[in-house]
Amino acid sequence: MTGPAQRDLGRVFNEVPELYDRVRPTYPDELFADLVAITGLGRRSSILEVGCGTGQATRSLAALGCSVTAVEPGAGMAALARQRLAAFRNVEVENSAFEEWDDGGRRFDVLVAASAWHWVDPSVGWSRAHEVLHPGGWMSLLGNVVVRRPGEPEVYAKTADLHERFSPGNPGWGHPPLADEVRMTDQGWGMVKDPGSLFGPTIVRWYPAVQWFDGNGFADLLRSTSLYRSLESDVRDPLLAAIAERIRTQMGNRAARRYLSVLRVGQRAD
Repeated sequence: MTGPAQRDLGRVFNEVPELYDRVRPTYPDELFADLVAITGLGRRSSILEVGCGTGQATRSLAALGCSVTAVEPGAGMAALARQRLAAFRNVEVENSAFEEWDDGGRRFDVLVAASAWHWVDPSVGWSRAHEVLHPGGWMSLLGNVVVRRPGEPEVYAKTADLHERFSPGNPGWGHPPLADEVRMTDQGWGMVKDPGSLFGPTIVRWYPAVQWFDGNGFADLLRSTSLYRSLESDVRDPLLAAIAERIRTQMGNRAARRYLSVLRVGQRAD
């Protein structure tokens, strides 16, 4: 799915901001330490965050002491982000899509997009990113890739029959890749469109992470993702109830969601 349909799907997170904030994975401290080391961020630096959501990554950026301007298209997500970030006087949350955002002539040292850049129209996003960065500024994409370990019980493997029963033939269904397979994709900007000559070579770093859930918690995690939110409620709700029951009865009511967090950084080409 690409283009306007994909970007409309990205807005479904705005339907469940509190759930999203509670269950979605954050990013490890080591990632932000590497971001600082690579880009030279300091307390006098300015950060533009595109698609801040409820402010999960924003909190870590704000803790660096930089000024942070966070742009979020979803009104509900932006409102919750302002609430969550109220203690940080160095953060301003603005409710707008990046493509339509009024920068007011402001320019930034680093642009950060955490699990959000694929929702931005690439025909506009990359050129706007180049425009709003100072010469020598940095573009940074953060993400979390779901992975699995060989031989470890994994939720989709245990529930593939349920997925096919409630939503047969859905192209989104499938086993997460192995972590070693994902680590091999360490070139460029990942799954998003390449910016061409606007930015220099990327620096890529990986960080393993894991969340643990009981059956209901795992169902809530899935409920917060675009793949499951795109299902009709009369399909999604019984599917997630069946998944939760399978985790309780066949996985000891304890399921892992493993990730590789990724940092991709490239310098603005002048």
